[in-house]
Amino acid sequence: MNKSMVEKLLRKFEIFHDVSDTGLKPIIPLTKLRTQPKGTHVFFQDEPMTNVYFINWGKIKIYKTDLNGKEQIINVLTAGDMFPHQGFLEKGNYPAHAVVYEEAMLLYIPIKDFQNVLIEHPEICMKLLQMQSRLIADLQVRLGEKIMNDTREQIIKLLLRLTQSHGDKLENGNVLLTTPFTNQELANMIGSSRETVSRTLSNLRRRKMIYDDANGHIIIDFHHLHEEALY
Repeated sequence: MNKSMVEKLLRKFEIFHDVSDTGLKPIIPLTKLRTQPKGTHVFFQDEPMTNVYFINWGKIKIYKTDLNGKEQIINVLTAGDMFPHQGFLEKGNYPAHAVVYEEAMLLYIPIKDFQNVLIEHPEICMKLLQMQSRLIADLQVRLGEKIMNDTREQIIKLLLRLTQSHGDKLENGNVLLTTPFTNQELANMIGSSRETVSRTLSNLRRRKMIYDDANGHIIIDFHHLHEEALY
């Protein structure tokens, strides 16, 4: 891929939005691209960190596993996201697994080169800190939900949160979840069981707060579900 195309792709990512043409120029030859099919791993938890990745298109699931193999989904990332979100300034290991959820095209920069980019371009380092600050705030919200809410409330708030990252707003104000999460995957996002999620979703369907389209995607009545979360 030619340099001008790589530059256009890099500009799609928040961390490079405000970098001058002169500043971006040395980053372009450091950037590599690859396409990965669904179900393949980008990296595994505890492997030595070698690259920082940027999603041009597709979806990547970030998850951890415990000693018993139980899965905890941290996030499902989409186009415009970068990962991992930590460990850039030290020689460490990947903090979680990253698997291709939907076929993806990834840009990636070797970690040592990325460290040099952060040192040489303070504006990129500041942008990264801003992005990490938002991620920390999101994690604090999730932790608060885990502590303060029962499982039903956690599921409702999870659905509302997914409308922000995986939702398309419809003309009637409802929101279509574009990612077809299974009940088990939803359960793995909040540390619950598939059965509990299934019962809660069935209850929400009976109350017309969510329903399914012809392709099995969940459609959320955002207004009513948001009201439900407040009471």
